[in-house]
Amino acid sequence: MDSSDSSSLYPLHSSPRFCNSFANRIFSDVAGDITLVVDGDSYLLHKFPLVSRSGKIRKMAANSKDHGLSKLELINFPGGSETFELIIKYCYGMNFEITNANVAPLRCASEYLEMSEAYYEENLIARTEIYLNEVVCQSLEKSLEVLSACEILLPTAEEVGITKRCVDSISRNACKEQLASGLSRLDFDGDSAELKDRCLEWWIEDLSILSINFYRRVISAMGNCGVRADSITASLMHYAQSSLKGIGKQHIWNPARPGNGSVVVCQRVIVETLVSLLPTEKISLIPLNFLFGMLRMAIMVDADLACRLELERRIASRMDMVSLDDLLIPSAQTGDSLFDVETVQRILVHFLQCVNEEEDDECGYESEGVGSPSHGSVLKVGRLIDAYLAEIAPDPYLCLTKFIDIIEVLPEYSRVIDDGLYRAIDIYIKAHPMLSEQECKKLCKLIDCEKLSQEASNHAAQNDRLPVQMAVRVLYFEQLRLKNSLSGSSGDLFLSQKISSGVPSAAMSPRDTYSSLRRENRELKQEISRMRVRLSDLEKEQVCMKQGMIDKSNNGRTFLTSLSKGIGRIAMFSGPPGGKLQKSGRKSKVPEGKIRRSKRYSLS
Repeated sequence: MDSSDSSSLYPLHSSPRFCNSFANRIFSDVAGDITLVVDGDSYLLHKFPLVSRSGKIRKMAANSKDHGLSKLELINFPGGSETFELIIKYCYGMNFEITNANVAPLRCASEYLEMSEAYYEENLIARTEIYLNEVVCQSLEKSLEVLSACEILLPTAEEVGITKRCVDSISRNACKEQLASGLSRLDFDGDSAELKDRCLEWWIEDLSILSINFYRRVISAMGNCGVRADSITASLMHYAQSSLKGIGKQHIWNPARPGNGSVVVCQRVIVETLVSLLPTEKISLIPLNFLFGMLRMAIMVDADLACRLELERRIASRMDMVSLDDLLIPSAQTGDSLFDVETVQRILVHFLQCVNEEEDDECGYESEGVGSPSHGSVLKVGRLIDAYLAEIAPDPYLCLTKFIDIIEVLPEYSRVIDDGLYRAIDIYIKAHPMLSEQECKKLCKLIDCEKLSQEASNHAAQNDRLPVQMAVRVLYFEQLRLKNSLSGSSGDLFLSQKISSGVPSAAMSPRDTYSSLRRENRELKQEISRMRVRLSDLEKEQVCMKQGMIDKSNNGRTFLTSLSKGIGRIAMFSGPPGGKLQKSGRKSKVPEGKIRRSKRYSLS
């Protein structure tokens, strides 16, 4: 249906104005006898056509003390002067077209003026209702346009039920389009990119024109109607991108931004509402970069704690897929460290809770294998946090307490080797020369010297920044490695100690027994991983020994001389006492799909 513009027929005049054109056309020989004031604009009209259709004007005119020329003011008239001019046209019998743009104002104005069929047959309320039910509610696009127009018509639009009908119509028609789109996919190749573009819901972008309150109601109704979670997620992402683009780059490193402005308050409401609308099913459909982006926004606008905890919980459930850049969240506190360490710490706590809940849900006492997803996730997160610690360590404003808290969050079994942790602590000590000796000792106690590679041990032994006790511990374990390597009994001794220590006491409850067995299982899996790495290193050393004997035999070197030097090389990579074999000095590989970041400080 084509729309028409009433202002093109009757140009607006400066206030006050007397719309004698209506009277001249219909009652050219009758002078106006009533003046109506709407939004400061005055209209000189005739009582008869108005009171015959409007119950409100009839009552106002009857109650007027001046029975001659009356002047009435319509306060808070829905739609303003432009809508009132359309009402005048209708009262005077002039033709005009009801459209998507004016149906909501006309319906609210007719309700305000009490233009029901009790005063006139097929009055304006009935006509607008017919258009809403037969035209608007049958189309998603038209319902969306009318709902957007209701923003300035509240609360009348709510009272007459326009908003609810539009919300229900949008959600219902979205389900229909989704079903039709799904059926159309059956007729084409599912891998066709052209088909995917053609079947993408157009309303995802169009919903961004709605205010956050209407948008919340529409998305909630869509979820109840069964609209796909991926479509809802795509809509949330587009709405966030279009409505929150005013904050971001200019505020990331500016903690002195205003926090009480109306814009910030509006953005806070938007962030909190969008987070509350995130689908609870198929959480993996929500991209991690969007979750981290929303978390940064929530911190910037000072969203409530429940909003931030919900984002942190969702991120923690997929912590093994997080990249280092994601964790570098700028701090919003003035004079604090450059990065928000507390948020990362809470995410880690949520992650470990998820791991423990998964293990508690397992049936029986047989724990998962060495290569199980949960164990691999913990190891992957351990490597990620070590890289994160090394990245934030140069921050001169990062206090020692926060740095230690992040280290202590992860359990001991999350690290097969402590090279990454040693590197991070070394960087922190170098970047904070004012640390006391006691503070340095406290930091170094967090490093397990038995879990340092040969390369890291050599560096630690010659590192002047570390306390003397650290160097002594490193040298002590190096001697034990040499001894255990020569004796060749470390592995059996370690396993026997683990098995003997893992026998549950008769006084322990079944739950405590299971917890003890689970802890021992973790330690055994960690040691098996270390032994596998060690075995690979020994095989390489054996190849080097054979090659060395062949190369040096021509120079008069005896077999015993070559063998003694080969044994010396083995001693450099030997395992710790008690059978704790050590992983080689090769640096841990970065997980697949993640780019290795350049190191700010090397160990050499």
